[in-house]
Amino acid sequence: MDLNADLGEGFGTWRLGDDDALLDVVTSANVACGFHAGDPGTMRRVCAGAAEKGVAVGAQVGYRDLAGFGRRHIAYAFDDLRDDVLYQIGALDGFCRVAGTRVRYVKPHGALYNTAAIDEAQAAAVVAAVVGYDRTLPVLCPPSSVLAQLATGAGLRAVAEGFADRGYQASARLVPRSSPGALVESPDDVAARAVRMAVESTVRTVDGADLRLPVESICVHGDTAGAVALARGVRAALEEAGLALASFVQPSEDQG
Repeated sequence: MDLNADLGEGFGTWRLGDDDALLDVVTSANVACGFHAGDPGTMRRVCAGAAEKGVAVGAQVGYRDLAGFGRRHIAYAFDDLRDDVLYQIGALDGFCRVAGTRVRYVKPHGALYNTAAIDEAQAAAVVAAVVGYDRTLPVLCPPSSVLAQLATGAGLRAVAEGFADRGYQASARLVPRSSPGALVESPDDVAARAVRMAVESTVRTVDGADLRLPVESICVHGDTAGAVALARGVRAALEEAGLALASFVQPSEDQG
């Protein structure tokens, strides 16, 4: 099972999360590319740390929305969104290559993640950017989402992701952050949810029902309060359940 977190989400002198500590825990790092968060110095530092610790780097692409942290929906024309996503992948890949690695996958962030899960036009723009840059890059996305379907249809690998620290609706969509139950804050609950996702392919919804959710990767948000402790707890719980932790992109797939 893969364990991922969002990293590099500071900007300038403002730091968010403990990137160095999380790199000791996760197997894949979704690194902000400068549009919703992140800057060149942060991108370079996180890519170098990930390369040193053998953590796979993914381009966490988002809407051009620093003020809203990429969590506000923006109406994009297809070409504009495709090109913005392409720009972000290329920018992060430059810092990866300086560090001796490369971008290994792509994951949309925030509002783009949620919109591309259900909106065919937005999802198609993300897929077009990945295909145009490097069609060997997997796309990390919600299972059975529109983005997953379009990625698979374009010949890309769609990697299903589950969130241990976020609430789910019966529709398999995340509970909006403005609604009760959006965040799972208890470390024990977060760890238990991760194990259920990994072992049983299910998650308990905010309505109390069990939802089938087969995933290959589990995310703990890097900006969540106590993120490092949560990630450590999830990793320990998964290992205690007999699961080996490894990125869904294996080193043999890295073409340098």
